[in-house]
Amino acid sequence: MKKNTVIKKAALSVALGSVLIASQASADTLLGVYVGGDGWRSDVTGRFGNSEPAPVFNFDSKTQGSYFIALEHPIPVLPNIRLAHNQLEAEGVSLIDAQFSFGGENFTVNTSVANRVDLTNTDIILYYEFLDNSVIELDIGVNGKHIKGSASVVEQTQNGLQGEESVSQWLPLVYVNSKIGLPLTGLDVFAQGSYIGWSDSRMYDVQAGVAYEIIDSLAVDIRLKVGYRAVNLRMDDIDNLYSNLDFKGAFAGIELHF
Repeated sequence: MKKNTVIKKAALSVALGSVLIASQASADTLLGVYVGGDGWRSDVTGRFGNSEPAPVFNFDSKTQGSYFIALEHPIPVLPNIRLAHNQLEAEGVSLIDAQFSFGGENFTVNTSVANRVDLTNTDIILYYEFLDNSVIELDIGVNGKHIKGSASVVEQTQNGLQGEESVSQWLPLVYVNSKIGLPLTGLDVFAQGSYIGWSDSRMYDVQAGVAYEIIDSLAVDIRLKVGYRAVNLRMDDIDNLYSNLDFKGAFAGIELHF
């Protein structure tokens, strides 16, 4: 009788221990929070105007900032959510080689102008995890991108003409994010992107690189990233703005997972 009692108590202890271990192992599946930011050194090329063909402008390289927070949960029917804010600015000085109009002003040939674009945007991404294990991850969803900014041309004279157009638009993009882990190294390779194309307009925002997890603990995981990012905005009469602008360059960032 005593022997059976001991066996039952031992079995109960093992069962309780298994539950506790399983609870710790799966705690992250209940609610996962990711936050991070990137610094991105972008080279910018392209054109913009009120009509086509738009003039080509010179732009200086610029360091841009990008920040995000993501929330993941275990409810299958509800999407996870990721919010991101992406700085997208460029400016430079150009010599106009043909007469053109912008923002209600007429600029003449051989005019030196200060040109500037600010197409900073915010992403609201809803996505599902199709694969999620220690080797490979794959997320697919939709990205509602809100572009809010402006483009301007200012004549470099004492009383120079100034033409400016404002942009405020929502764009729906397809979103894909993938990661492949390299076992026993702490390293992974990743790729992420959003895309939409219609008529003569197009926008994509893609990046790829390698990351290293410097801290892997129950409290927080910390991951360092380096890679290359490319953004293209080809807009055909969006808020009276025509453009074909490329932002490209290397970035480095950090991601924290709680």
